[in-house]
Amino acid sequence: MPSTPRRRQAAPALLALGAMLSAGACSVANSGPEAPGGGAAANTVRIVLPEEPPTLEPCDASLTATGRVTRANITEALTERDPSTGKLQPALATEWKQDSPTEWTFTLRPGVKFHDGTAFDAKAAAFSIDRTVGSTIDCNVDGYVFGGIELTATAVDDTTLKVKTAKADPILPLRLSFVEIVPTTTNKTGKVREPVGTGPYKIAKWDTGRSLRLERFAGYWGKAPEFAAAEYVWRAEGSIRAAMVKSDEADVAIGLAPEDGAGDAAVQYPNNETSYLRIDATKAPLNDIRVRQAINYAIDRNGLVASVFAGLGKPAGQLVPEGVTGHSTAIQAWPFDMAQAKKLVAEAKADGVPTDTPIKIIGRNGIYPKAAEAMEVVQNALIEAGLKVEIEMLDVNAWLEYLLRPFPKNLGPTLLQAQHGNQAGDAAFTMGQIYGSKGAQSSYGTPELDDLIGKAEQASGEERQTAFAAALEHQNKQVVRDAVLAHMTGILALSPKVTYQPNAATNDEMRLADMHPAG
Repeated sequence: MPSTPRRRQAAPALLALGAMLSAGACSVANSGPEAPGGGAAANTVRIVLPEEPPTLEPCDASLTATGRVTRANITEALTERDPSTGKLQPALATEWKQDSPTEWTFTLRPGVKFHDGTAFDAKAAAFSIDRTVGSTIDCNVDGYVFGGIELTATAVDDTTLKVKTAKADPILPLRLSFVEIVPTTTNKTGKVREPVGTGPYKIAKWDTGRSLRLERFAGYWGKAPEFAAAEYVWRAEGSIRAAMVKSDEADVAIGLAPEDGAGDAAVQYPNNETSYLRIDATKAPLNDIRVRQAINYAIDRNGLVASVFAGLGKPAGQLVPEGVTGHSTAIQAWPFDMAQAKKLVAEAKADGVPTDTPIKIIGRNGIYPKAAEAMEVVQNALIEAGLKVEIEMLDVNAWLEYLLRPFPKNLGPTLLQAQHGNQAGDAAFTMGQIYGSKGAQSSYGTPELDDLIGKAEQASGEERQTAFAAALEHQNKQVVRDAVLAHMTGILALSPKVTYQPNAATNDEMRLADMHPAG
């Protein structure tokens, strides 16, 4: 394995687009007096987000709103995956080897400091792994990435880490790319809002509800990023975010729709996200598979993509997209068939299923452009199919209560508007947490599906691909736990003062070190 990490390379088309956007613009974004950690690049890149991060807790960095600020900026992991090649690369670990089916050895990078000046070593790595996977603080990464996997991490010496798993895990180094490393002084019994990490930036000031500022860490072990600071603000309206870039109030705006008016500043990119509705199949009428099938038949995915998503997406039938291990070519998007949807609802009603029970769509503001409009389209379709459906749109903090276990009590039947991005490139990071009976984001599972997932997780190579595809196909035919809508395409607005090439991981981790002053 190589001993130094390579920065991710963007696709040629995006490189060309970035060059076009920055042509003739050699000024530096937000130039002015030198910021802390200054020098020739004493400047600030200004980023406007759709929502304020609910937290910067490192063990919740698999949540999009947290990870896009935290990952590879404030905190780092032992390994990292290049989204353009799928290859796993060194980060805080320089190399690793598998000693046995259940034991791995990692060699750690020497001379690395945390933002508080303490040394990064194997004890910190072992602590961080145990805090994320072995504690009781309900880390999202634990459910999303590890899904009940038992492991122990032990420091052999300052630069040698041993990790043992209860069962063979062929992709353990990939899983550890989601464990953000923190010092041993970090609270282990509760989550932290503002973490200390080893990344190229540290938290300078978080003015709750208004802005978040990161400043370059002078003691960073790697190449210093060109921008001395990053200033994040958040605006719910996409048109406002786009306008801020056009009026030179911001340099980067994400989560835009075509009609937001970014104009020549717009950059399209594959954002690795799949939109879907999670069906709570434990409550009537959703506990009848015919009703779940009817929901899928009633949704016109082609129309949704063409109208609400303005063509920025592709109708989908599974959460695991092409290019990810486990994707099944046998699964296609459900066909739009309103007559069949009405027939299934009528059959269920005739058999005593309470199809007139109100179903609530729990939506999330800003989860993607026109999120509320998309749910209104779904609502109208399901009402036409013979169901009673209401919508409740929530902001991210309230919505997270419905996404993650333990779910709120005394809920009626719900459909959760959600989005999933498998940036790790393996179906293990989708199946257990979303479809397993005890998955962190799962509202329903079956013993049969659990068994298929478990066998796939133990497999490797082509056998792993085949096993996960079979689990997905079983879910699609026999369980029907969700209604997958579309694989999405993202739009961001980019100032001519900044060059940046987004990639498939941009929605989940927006690396400030990949942003450069134009000129």
